[in-house]
Amino acid sequence: MTLNAPDTGHGQDRGPAPPPLTDSDPDLPPAVARLAALRTPGPGGRPRHFCGDLGLFIDRDGTWHYQGSPIGRKEIVCLFASVLNRADDGSYWMVTPTEVGRVEVADVPFVAVEMFVMCCETGPCISFRTNCDEMVTLDEEHDLRIEHEAETGSPAPYVTVRDGLDARLSRSVYYELVERGVEDVSDGERHFGVWSRNRFFSLGTLDDGETGS
Repeated sequence: MTLNAPDTGHGQDRGPAPPPLTDSDPDLPPAVARLAALRTPGPGGRPRHFCGDLGLFIDRDGTWHYQGSPIGRKEIVCLFASVLNRADDGSYWMVTPTEVGRVEVADVPFVAVEMFVMCCETGPCISFRTNCDEMVTLDEEHDLRIEHEAETGSPAPYVTVRDGLDARLSRSVYYELVERGVEDVSDGERHFGVWSRNRFFSLGTLDDGETGS
């Protein structure tokens, strides 16, 4: 898998190969140097190449773009998403065994497009499918958080997918989640939320009228 640019079919000249790097390279941008993925060597222990900005952009709807044009093939998007990593400063990088390059993200890289509720040994388990067909279940390692839009104050719900990568719940999925909400009292406060894997995930407090809806 090569990150230097997706093949456009125009036979473009990719130019000379970028310089190799390791996570201790003094010329490496600080954000990349803090990528945990770089601490795992590539094939044969060879260093990766730093490709810089890849011209890839993920918009708020989770659509991937290359040089301003949407990428229509879901297989390619899922492949790119599988090697996406997040640095300590919040920037996003694609890391393959041989290369690393930056990806711009408008909000978060994934969107939760479908919700499933199953009965587990400990009770209900709530899972989500992302637009890249990754499955994630609400539990201690995959938390749910509710933020609010700065302009409208509308709730913006997010779930942790993996390694600091989040998915925003689509509006329909969020409404479906709210429909399953129940009241719970914790530390003297009345919360509205859902149970999954024997853990309560708050959608908001009821005392001040914030139910996340």
